Order: sequence, then C-alpha cells, then structure tokens
Amino acid sequence: MKVLVLGAGQLARMMSLSATHLDIQVSAYDVATQQVINPVTFEAHSASLEQAIADVDAITAEFEHIPADVLSVCQKTGKFYPGAEAILTGGDRAKEKALLEKAEVACAPYALITEKAHFLASIEELGKPLVVKTCQAGYDGKGQWRVKHDNEVEAIWQEMSEFLAAGTDTAPHAIIAEQMIPFDREVSIIGVRDHNGQCRIYPLTENQHTNGVLTLSVAGKEKSAIQSQAETAFAAIANELNYVGVLAIEFFDVNGTLLVNEIAPRVHNSGHWTQQGCHVSQFENHIRAVTGLPTGDTSLLRPTAMINVLGQDGIPAEVLSVTGVTSHWYGKTAKPGRKMGHINVSANSLHQLGERLAELAEILPEVDYPGIAQTSHALILN
Repeated sequence: MKVLVLGAGQLARMMSLSATHLDIQVSAYDVATQQVINPVTFEAHSASLEQAIADVDAITAEFEHIPADVLSVCQKTGKFYPGAEAILTGGDRAKEKALLEKAEVACAPYALITEKAHFLASIEELGKPLVVKTCQAGYDGKGQWRVKHDNEVEAIWQEMSEFLAAGTDTAPHAIIAEQMIPFDREVSIIGVRDHNGQCRIYPLTENQHTNGVLTLSVAGKEKSAIQSQAETAFAAIANELNYVGVLAIEFFDVNGTLLVNEIAPRVHNSGHWTQQGCHVSQFENHIRAVTGLPTGDTSLLRPTAMINVLGQDGIPAEVLSVTGVTSHWYGKTAKPGRKMGHINVSANSLHQLGERLAELAEILPEVDYPGIAQTSHALILN
C-alpha cells in the first residue's frame, strides 16, 4: 500500500519510518515547494500532486494549514482521512469552538471578534485578563495577545486589526477572545479512531510549555477520573467529525475538571513519547487507521517522558549513556527555537523516571531544556 501525506515535516517523516515494517510506502507533498518528496531522504519525486494522489491508497495530513484547493482535490478522491472538514476545523479556532459546542465538550468562555466593537465588548463581558488568539495561522504560541490592563487595549487592537485586514472575501480572518482561566496544568489526550468508529486512546499526558512551545511531556502518572474525562471528550469530538486517524486534544486541568484548549487533527508533538512508551506508536496507528488496517494496542508499557530539542543541532553524547534514553532527529537545519528533534526517556516506575530525568538535567542546560530538573524532583517524590 501507499500513503501520501500533505506536509513534509517531521511528522510525515516519523509516519514514514513507522510505516516501513507494515510494508507501506509513504510520500509527502511539500506545500511550500509544491513538490512530492520522500519525507525521510527529502529526495524530490518527478510526479505531480495529481499523479501522486492517483498512485496512492490513502491520503492524510501532518498539519492544518493546507491550501483550500489542495484539500478540495484530495477530498474528492474519497481516500482522504481524516478529511477536509477535520483539517479545516483544526486550522480555524472559530470552527473549532463551533465543533466543541455541537459535541457538548466544555471549553473556556469566548467571544468571536471581527471588528473593534466586538473586541471592546469581549473585554467587558469576559473581563481581564483576556487571552486573544487569531482564528487562523496561529501555532506554537504565535498569533496571541494577553490583555491585562486598559492601557494595552489600543496597541493590541492595532496589531489585531492588521491581521483582520489581511483576510479576503473568500478567506476572511477572525479572532477569538477567551477568558483567561487559572489552570493547574496542561494535559493532552491522543487517540485513534478507525473506519468502523472504534476508538483506542493513549494515556493522558502532562505537558509543559515555554514561550508557547511544548518543551516536556510526561505520560504514565494520571488517575482514572481525569483519564475518563479526556476519553469522553475524545469520543464526542471524534464521533462528531466521523474522524479516521489520530486526533490530539489539549486541555486545561482546572481543579480536576478538563476544559479543551484546542484540537489537532493529526499526530501531535505531545504524543511522541508513544514511540517508546507504548506497544504501537501514534505514528503507526495513524497509518494503520487511514489505510484500513486494524489499529494497535495503546496501553502504557512504561512511564515515559519526551523532551523537545529546540534550536540545537546536536545533543551531548552523554545523553545516550542514560538508561532508557532514545533520540529522534528530524533532518533540519538549526534555527533558534526550531523543533530539531526529541529525546524519549522511559523507566519501570515514575520514581525511576524521575531519577533518569535527574541524570539528564545534569547534562542538558536548563536554558535550552527547561523544566527537566523540576519535573525530576516531583517524580522522585511522587
């Protein structure tokens, strides 16, 4: 079988690597260059997008911001999963909020903004502090503002108005204002739904972000009540979309109650730990689902943490001397803040995982790898 991935980044790369032992060939369509490439070697194919689409058994996507004409062409084939609606919903916060309401899944109170009057009304209705997000083109903390004081309103509106003005009649821009919820932590759920509507869900993951970018995830420490909430939300959203493939949902944990922050209709950074922590990784399960193969076991093999490597073109060799560590690289040129790879570390218990993270904290500088030491201490004391 053959699969075409829309997008040619690290997620397509890891899907391709996981598909090899299933005897499935994966190619990728680079939206930026409009070339079909091998997502592991980056070698360009001579085939056009139309030829690549005709040659594969299934089409999927690794990110949400795909041109509408490409989505339309793929949707018409009947072999695009999870499908254009899911991708468009994941790439537009207004559509996402509408989906959550329809699926009856809780999120923070919000207001849609397309003009200044809406912005001022949202401040009045939702109060300050207020988090404001672009509905389109925002990711990894980009396209967001925080309104904390009255004297910030005009300057922030000027930046917002520039974004709104960049929209067109066929692709209008909008902005969401959300009540800033004091939350205890950020968690996410990764699951897979097959063509028959059957769901398999991975253990909930606790995430740490720095400047809006995921830096560290830990899986294997959740209690059943929190896991159950997340699984219920996953099933409601996935069923509403008639979803096929891996879906990620990010939550705020507010005193034990989960509120959806956002969804990602694809494999996700917070699920990279599944490569070493589970029987079947999120990448393999996504390929299985979109090609109609049975999905695999998502139960936890061992507590596992994932550390993002941001902007670094290598890691100290001593990292690989720590028991339970595996490194994964994306084949990118280093740039500040760029996701270059990740480190997975597994253990037989949370206490042991904390000890291994403590070893890594001695090797990896806190400035480049924030939160490892603090997390290690918390796990050791768990």
